[in-house]
Amino acid sequence: MSDELLFEVNNEIGLITFNRPESRNALTFAMYDRLAEIAADISSRVNKGDRSIKALVVTGSGDKAFAAGTDISSFRDFNNEEQALGYERQMDRVLGAYEQIPVPTIAAIRGACTGGGGAIAAASDLRYADSRLKFGFPMAKTLGNCLSVNNLSRLVSLLGAAKTREILFTARLIEADEALSINLLTEIAENPLERAMEMAEQLKGHSPLLMAASKEGLRRIREKMAEINDDDLIIKCYTSSDFHEGLESFLAKRKPQWQGK
Repeated sequence: MSDELLFEVNNEIGLITFNRPESRNALTFAMYDRLAEIAADISSRVNKGDRSIKALVVTGSGDKAFAAGTDISSFRDFNNEEQALGYERQMDRVLGAYEQIPVPTIAAIRGACTGGGGAIAAASDLRYADSRLKFGFPMAKTLGNCLSVNNLSRLVSLLGAAKTREILFTARLIEADEALSINLLTEIAENPLERAMEMAEQLKGHSPLLMAASKEGLRRIREKMAEINDDDLIIKCYTSSDFHEGLESFLAKRKPQWQGK
């Protein structure tokens, strides 16, 4: 697992790299746990007055994907409510820890940024991507699972309710020019990682208290939107026959036959 998610700190800038290029950096449960662990450690350091990390950049290895969602094989044995709720609660815990890091977080995106990868990018403060960006949540034509209310609220905060609804219903992927026009991207860059590191270097000289307070204030506003119990929605999707049909059809590379149950 240590090779699948890399973390290093150089010149007060942390760098996380999703390192499964052969799988388009699809995220395993262990990778999510490691991301949460790193996030909690950075937060703890900063809150204790340790300023050895002043910005964090997150990227994917290779040139095909930032992260192409959760590794589909992770869902093979899902068959009960506890697993469904456990997965979404793990996602909420991981993304919550990442979102609460009190230093700027910057996503450097090459190519595909979908599912769990899209959720991490949406929870970042800034996003730089190359012209090959494909961003979205295509579950309506893959697994038929749903996003938690927490993840929905992050997308609504970023894109608005209408655009969030549209990309979820159509399962289409947003490309770079559109992403820039709707403020999903901070900037299109030929080399997103280089540009993200440049911005991280610039932000190192800005007021850390202002940035931390602004991040936390915006997070609290966003969190108010998510004060809704969504257990019934998660259970209905993840324990359905359709979910298992979507899983098996995805792995078999065929079109799913939805039954609505």
